[in-house]
Amino acid sequence: MRPPVSQDALAARFAERGARLREMAWTDIPRLAQLEREAFADDAWSAQSWWAELAGRPRREYVVVTGRSTPDVADTLDEPDGKPDLAAETDDTAGTDAIEEEILGYAGLDHAGDTADVMTIAIAPAGRRRGLGTLLLDTLVTRTRARGEHHLLLEVRADNTAALALYGRAGFTTSTTRRRYYPGDVDAHVMRLTLEGAS
Repeated sequence: MRPPVSQDALAARFAERGARLREMAWTDIPRLAQLEREAFADDAWSAQSWWAELAGRPRREYVVVTGRSTPDVADTLDEPDGKPDLAAETDDTAGTDAIEEEILGYAGLDHAGDTADVMTIAIAPAGRRRGLGTLLLDTLVTRTRARGEHHLLLEVRADNTAALALYGRAGFTTSTTRRRYYPGDVDAHVMRLTLEGAS
């Protein structure tokens, strides 16, 4: 398991990648429903599902990552130091078309006693290859720990090798497997992370 990361440290790491973390808002729902269809075609959450999830707060907790997906920023994020060169993004851009921030990723938790469940975690195509998935997962772990919960659970498709690698690096281990759980008869791995020193 990776060492605990503070909220301030996470905010700085997002900023290094030209992104920022914020709480999910009702106005995000149309875009979230679209991203769900792109990321999870067979079992995507609908707009109605998102309304129900946000209505479940504070037990449910959702965040989004926003940022600019301009070519200049995206290209520099693959530099060896992992940091974007934002020097060109000054007032010199006045007079050009405005560049709006977009949702680059999102994630959520269900808090239940001493255990939390990862409800979802996804990175939009415009946000990939920046390390945002790792930072989102670290955010969920940090928020779980802050609630005093001692375990974090999630389910993942057995054929999602990228997600399995991400969770494995974070210290998650498979506790059980649900056979033919997902559409297409794909197994689901139930993974667990035990948090030491949760407050």
